Amino acid sequence: MAWFRREFIQLHVPITIQKYGILTMTTYAFSILRSTAGSFQTMFDDIDGMVGKHDVGLWGRFMGLFGLASNELILVTYGAVSDIDQRLNSCSSIEDVSTLILEPTVRPTEDRMREEEGLYVFRTFTVHHKDVEEIAALSKEAWTTFETSDEYNAIPQALFCQNDRSAAQGTMLLVTWYDGLNSWQTSRQPPDPAGTNFRRRAQLTIATKATATRLVV
Repeated sequence: MAWFRREFIQLHVPITIQKYGILTMTTYAFSILRSTAGSFQTMFDDIDGMVGKHDVGLWGRFMGLFGLASNELILVTYGAVSDIDQRLNSCSSIEDVSTLILEPTVRPTEDRMREEEGLYVFRTFTVHHKDVEEIAALSKEAWTTFETSDEYNAIPQALFCQNDRSAAQGTMLLVTWYDGLNSWQTSRQPPDPAGTNFRRRAQLTIATKATATRLVV
């Protein structure tokens, strides 16, 4: 996919210590963009003109394998993103934008743009906000065996919660890298404590939805 390549400025923003006990970035935005044309590629110029400027950094942009239309794109940005929805909606190539403003829990711990080719699965969880810290702790412990298995290749990239958790319920977002669909399927039966922790996490989850994507660089 070399014809998709673009050069981006790597934005470094101040890191702060969050209550989850790790060093994390400032605010993130998870946006699903829909193009005015039949392909997501028509939005690239407008995206290029926005990231790396106005204190907005690019974490990654992702095309759908399933779960997204051919004219949709996932864009994850960080920094001064509180009004990213309005900025993107003002672009002539973008017909519609849906954005969640998020903050990291136990990952990511640095403001680095994603670069690894492979499968990126975005899984949203509808949860009670009071359970966010337990879900983050369960996930962190589970990953110690989940990402070291010899049966598949998988690395969780991020676990976000909503920046505004004033409502009783809301959304968490998990982003996991796999080397391919076979690893994703095999990892459905991970070793313990991952399996035990994931089952407990499922008990705390009201609903979940997964979208499979590839990184566009």
